[in-house]
Amino acid sequence: MKYLVSNKFKKPGWLLFVTGITLGIIHSVNDYESNLLITKTVSLFHYETMFPNENGIFRIIENSIIDELITIIIIVGGLLISFSKEKIEDEFISKVRLDSLVWAILVNYVILLFTTVFIYDIRYFHTIIYNMFTPLIIFILRFNYVVYKKSNHEE
Repeated sequence: MKYLVSNKFKKPGWLLFVTGITLGIIHSVNDYESNLLITKTVSLFHYETMFPNENGIFRIIENSIIDELITIIIIVGGLLISFSKEKIEDEFISKVRLDSLVWAILVNYVILLFTTVFIYDIRYFHTIIYNMFTPLIIFILRFNYVVYKKSNHEE
């Protein structure tokens, strides 16, 4: 497949992905509060309730960028894992990739529908944040499970 990258990107992808998930869990346990890496950043569509005259399309604000970095690490790691070729790339692997992608999208939207109906307020917002990662996580889990299961049956 033309959109896949070399297999050598799979290990760095796993390193980034596991590191990002671990840091994300630690960050969420700390209620998403961090004084690490506070820097001036560009804020698009900035909305401030306490100081309405500070609102605007482009604003320079001070913000901890740790949550953005964790998000980038998880997404880049997950994409590297998902789009890295297997050592032996054949029709079976292509079919498993497609089936895993369909599974990931369907499960993602079932979770989203369930949470939209049954979860409210700030917990819903947190669920939406986690839901950003579920397609990658489900794809990676299902794809690797099916490939692992197939390799065990061949032995």
